[in-house]
Amino acid sequence: MPYSYTYPRPAVTVDCIILAGKEKQNYKVVLIKRLNPPYKGKWAFPGGFVDIDEDLLPAAKRELEEETGLRIEQLSQFKAYGKVDRDPRGRTITIVYLGFINEITPLRAKSDAKEAQWFDLKSLPPLAFDHEEILKDFKRIKFC
Repeated sequence: MPYSYTYPRPAVTVDCIILAGKEKQNYKVVLIKRLNPPYKGKWAFPGGFVDIDEDLLPAAKRELEEETGLRIEQLSQFKAYGKVDRDPRGRTITIVYLGFINEITPLRAKSDAKEAQWFDLKSLPPLAFDHEEILKDFKRIKFC
């Protein structure tokens, strides 16, 4: 019989910050427009829930490909975010991954993404969840 744990547990998600370009000042970031609630129609990093039998890095690669069509082998873990109210669906912790590519490649919105698009880092739409906070952390740490 599997071990049973009586305490509530958070859900785990992965999100991807994918940048394209050769110079910091000209980087583009890929965002998806959410197809489903919460934040339906809002822009966000590609990402989603980790399956129960899935490791974190494969989950990030799967979600990225499912939502944008991008296959990136080199992703590195950036930071974890776990504010209690960061996701209206319930207690959710996300692990954010970073990826860099040299050229902007075409995107194909799939899965639960209505659109996928490259944006200039200096001119972004309002972001869903706590993704603006995550991006501020990234810019502060990676672009000092």
